[in-house]
Amino acid sequence: MERHPLHDIVTEIKAEAYRLGFSACGIAEANAVPEEIMQEYDDWVDTGYHGDMDYLARNRELRSDPRLLLPGTKSLILVAMNYYPETKQDPEAPQFAYYAYGRDYHKVVKKRLDSLLHYMREQLGLQVEGRAFSDSAPIMERYWAEKAGLGWRGKNSLLIIPRAGSYFFLGELLVDIELPYDTPMRNLCGRCERCQQACPTGAFVAPGKLDARRCISYLTIEQKGEIPEELRERMGRRVYGCDACQQCCPWNRYARPTKVADYTPREALLSLSPEQLESMTEEEYLALFAGTAVKRAGLSGLQRTIRDLRANFSTPTAPTDTPSVRRFVRPTSPDSTDPAD
Repeated sequence: MERHPLHDIVTEIKAEAYRLGFSACGIAEANAVPEEIMQEYDDWVDTGYHGDMDYLARNRELRSDPRLLLPGTKSLILVAMNYYPETKQDPEAPQFAYYAYGRDYHKVVKKRLDSLLHYMREQLGLQVEGRAFSDSAPIMERYWAEKAGLGWRGKNSLLIIPRAGSYFFLGELLVDIELPYDTPMRNLCGRCERCQQACPTGAFVAPGKLDARRCISYLTIEQKGEIPEELRERMGRRVYGCDACQQCCPWNRYARPTKVADYTPREALLSLSPEQLESMTEEEYLALFAGTAVKRAGLSGLQRTIRDLRANFSTPTAPTDTPSVRRFVRPTSPDSTDPAD
């Protein structure tokens, strides 16, 4: 196979990405998203599975082709950053999704991608224009992460990285230079359907397809109204987001605590009680959650969730990790290509 003249430069780009704290880095050719992928997305929106997240129905043209976000884009550098926490909350406390424990990932990932672009210019001498994103633009992130060979999209709709799991933030650096492209890998979910069965509220309508209106993350973060009564008991003590479909995934037995200091949990959050959260003032809220992703729900949103789930805090038999989650976690062979076997 003929060696690409930029092969050594790509090796250095990836080495710098790892030095900056990313756990995976791959490159994809910039082109239009296949129409069948976009049609599947359109059908998902048209069915109403996006709930009140109207922004997901906008900017279809930009979403279908990243070259429109940065004219001249030829390559996408995709990265993944581990956020899996070493310390976790007491199951009796109000539960926050693991990704919300530390600093707002939008800023952390984008800042480090900007540093990677600076490195490409200053240290590698590349004449390159670029633009960085992390869940901050209409980009089909998981599609492009698959194209760049980082992993595959699991049946829980999240990107799964082999021998690493799914507790990762994704980011993209669009650049106007051609680089050698990585090869997508095959999907290794196999026959496993644990995430489909473990979802407390039954949000999956098909493998990889989520009805956001039943998803705990949507209900506790994006939805502004009251939580439907028929779903409250199933939500346990989850007040911001949910990790159920990841906690049961066999690939996440490979998850290791992040080494990124920005994602170190705040002690005050880990020890937070429902009473403290319910009586919290705006000033206290801003002091505790400043610079975190939790600000998206707002204090009023968190307190609404606490009120709606109050009954779940009145008994010690309302765990966050429901039996349906715990039942599917078991050791598997590290050499198996299908961890569900």
